[in-house]
Amino acid sequence: MVEADTPQALAKNVTLSFVSEAESASAGFTELRIVLPEGITPGDVRLEEAPKGWKLKATDDGYSVGGPAIKAGVDAEHTIKVRQLPDAKEVAFKTVETYSDGKVSRWIELPTGGVEPEQPAPVLKLKAAAPGAKAVAPSPSSSPTPSPTPSPEVSTTPAAASDTDSDAEAAADDGGSSTGVVIGGVLAALAVLGAGGWWLVKGRASSSEC
Repeated sequence: MVEADTPQALAKNVTLSFVSEAESASAGFTELRIVLPEGITPGDVRLEEAPKGWKLKATDDGYSVGGPAIKAGVDAEHTIKVRQLPDAKEVAFKTVETYSDGKVSRWIELPTGGVEPEQPAPVLKLKAAAPGAKAVAPSPSSSPTPSPTPSPEVSTTPAAASDTDSDAEAAADDGGSSTGVVIGGVLAALAVLGAGGWWLVKGRASSSEC
């Protein structure tokens, strides 16, 4: 059974109350699976009330609500809020009930040819839409908020610093080597000149003796 606080086509934020009657005296309900009618999507549904510990999960064609098994013989009641009812005269909510002993009861049949089915799906009759009522646009898909882009920072990585230091050391080594070569050359020249002067002085002394 399903009831609405505002059973009217295109009504918004409507509370729907479902009651699944217990059929087993030895097992309790553990889950109810609801197939939503055309015009209501899983994203338009929010769970309002349910047995203790039960949670709602969206499915491809509706939702399921379930949790710890409730006491055997106790009806399962839950309430949802839908964003908007479709523009229709009535809407059916096919329901599949699961018990703690594994038994499954399907209330999914719709009337055909004026014949009442044995296990009818819960049906909600709707009044005509209010004048000027319009269908709301589909809910926009939620997207994660982009993370703020970090501001660029100028930094010297250890590798870059190492390369720079190596270049500086290489330059210093080259400079030191060049200086050493120059100084070495000057000393060698002075040594040669000194030697030449010594031989010149010695030669003059020898001449004088002769």
